[in-house]
Amino acid sequence: MTLRGRAASAAMLACCLMAMPVRAQDGIEAPRPAGTVLEDSASPFGPVDLNDKDIRLIILPAVKGPFSASDAADFEKYYYFRRDNTDIRTAFADISECDGYARAQRLIPSNGYAYYVGVGGVIGGLMGEAIVGSAIKREARRKTMRTCMAFKGYDRHGVSKKVWQYFNFEEGLTAVPDGERRRRLLQQAAVAARTPAIGEVLTP
Repeated sequence: MTLRGRAASAAMLACCLMAMPVRAQDGIEAPRPAGTVLEDSASPFGPVDLNDKDIRLIILPAVKGPFSASDAADFEKYYYFRRDNTDIRTAFADISECDGYARAQRLIPSNGYAYYVGVGGVIGGLMGEAIVGSAIKREARRKTMRTCMAFKGYDRHGVSKKVWQYFNFEEGLTAVPDGERRRRLLQQAAVAARTPAIGEVLTP
């Protein structure tokens, strides 16, 4: 497949991930065991640029429990992905692909949102729009990552916010620099490949 063809396939996959669940050929949703790797879920972009030195330099966060009720209440935001029998290169390719889909999202302005303008007048309204827009972007990113990684057979496990911050990032209207982004994605890949399952498997 040509590079252009791969890019087109990736774009189509991103749209499908956001729009519909995995279904069987007869149109009925097909249940599958947690951690199932679908045959067509590999990245269309091919191998990632990751050598042995890169892998040795990854700082693997210590992900452990138990977690408090307060932690559990935030598992929709703070979690890690993992999959049995997965190596770091494969995990990095998968999580980088899903990050690419999430990163490509653009917010579409809508008149359906009301911004309350206080003393600041127009400036206050613009600040409110930026804050709300950033929150929407972060939520959209989480949903895209969760859907994409679930499609690839990764389970999701909750973690405390304090631990989550060691190897993740939030991205609103301001992009994370490429170097920092790659470092964090490498850590996420290492966690996905090397960290045992802690607690129950969460819904995608």
